[in-house]
Amino acid sequence: MSSAPTLPRVDLRSDTVTRPTPGMRQAMSQALVGDDVFADDPSVNALQEKIANLLGFEAALFMPTGTQSNLCGVLSHCQRGEEYIVGQMAHCYRWEGGGAAVFGSVQPQPLTQQADGSLALADIEAAIKPDDAHFAKTKLLALENTWGGKVLPQSYLSEASAFALQKGLARHLDGARLFNAAVAQAAARGTSPYDEAKRIAQCFDSVSVCFSKGLGAPMGSALCGTKELIGKAHRLRKMAGGGLRQAGFMAAAAS
Repeated sequence: MSSAPTLPRVDLRSDTVTRPTPGMRQAMSQALVGDDVFADDPSVNALQEKIANLLGFEAALFMPTGTQSNLCGVLSHCQRGEEYIVGQMAHCYRWEGGGAAVFGSVQPQPLTQQADGSLALADIEAAIKPDDAHFAKTKLLALENTWGGKVLPQSYLSEASAFALQKGLARHLDGARLFNAAVAQAAARGTSPYDEAKRIAQCFDSVSVCFSKGLGAPMGSALCGTKELIGKAHRLRKMAGGGLRQAGFMAAAAS
């Protein structure tokens, strides 16, 4: 008897185990490069401009990883002795080695998330510290979209964003899989994923996006924000060892 054909193995551990496509490899081999520490890499500069424009921000900064992108984002908003409110199971709190606390002396204030990954506004309000020397200063609200494969509703993002502004908090989004959320949201609304990506991003002062997840690029992330915030993040990236030289090979794969 002939044996049954062997089916190809599908690795479903994560969307991070993808391989670069032939088109990505070709783009990498043909990329124009320079020294990105001196802002001289044309491929990196083009990607930064592209992602900033796509999401409606003034500037963006290419990072090796999403963990570094979130770290630089949080520390660009918060100083030593301040805190950020975040979900108990959010990646930038639970899965990133406590970087903000370790490197920035920034205290996380984790809250229990709702089933869809959101933080109840009443819980956020209760966690905001009064202006008292006994407490860390509450400076930032950090959300994640998607979270656990679930899309945070746009109505919630708008409400939470307005609430944070009312309370004087900055707003950061871990949008590692932002474009997955945008595609799902566009399908539900009958709109463009690009429009939905910008709609989601504009609820925040800073957004990190990963190129190595839904897009499947070999590596890379970007932090988007104002020119002032990205200037702070650039200094932080250098301190965190994220200054890259001919990074255009990697940026080209993401472009």
